[in-house]
Amino acid sequence: MDEEIKKENSQAEEEPEKEQESLPKAEKNPEGKKKKKEKSVSEIESLKELIKDKEDKFLRLAAEYDNFRKRSAKEKSDIYSSSQTEIVKQLLPIIDNFDRAANNTTASPEDYRKGMELIFNQFTAMLDKLGITGFGEPGEEFDPNIHSAVMMVDDENFESNQIVSVFSKGYKLGEKIIRPAMVTVNNQK
Repeated sequence: MDEEIKKENSQAEEEPEKEQESLPKAEKNPEGKKKKKEKSVSEIESLKELIKDKEDKFLRLAAEYDNFRKRSAKEKSDIYSSSQTEIVKQLLPIIDNFDRAANNTTASPEDYRKGMELIFNQFTAMLDKLGITGFGEPGEEFDPNIHSAVMMVDDENFESNQIVSVFSKGYKLGEKIIRPAMVTVNNQK
């Protein structure tokens, strides 16, 4: 019986050791548990700080973008206003010449016609300077992308789908059509 008691006691002593081995290290060592908690708290604090930094950077970036957007809109408005001013500056001498011609009551019809031609040449020179070109001449091939046919006629002097006459010229700036040419097109086949 003594032997049985010794066996039970030795088994009882072994079992708490086994239980301690199966427990996580932090539970075995209360100091380790405390360190782990402190480490978790410090990690949480550092993550909170990182989130705060990222949020601050995001807000700064959003503010920078908003300022950029406002600055770009102002620059666009200034450029538009500046370009309008430049065009008007170029038109003013032409308008002045029209005023002079309209107020000149002593000019002969021939002098008046020559004055109008000079003003017209001055105006077309301004358009050339701006890069605006006219198009739509009799004999050109009709293109619905740049011409607007207002009439169809049968004229044996022109080939089919050719422009016979022009009511108003078309104008373009580079490849952008400002106004299509209003034309009469030959319908003869």
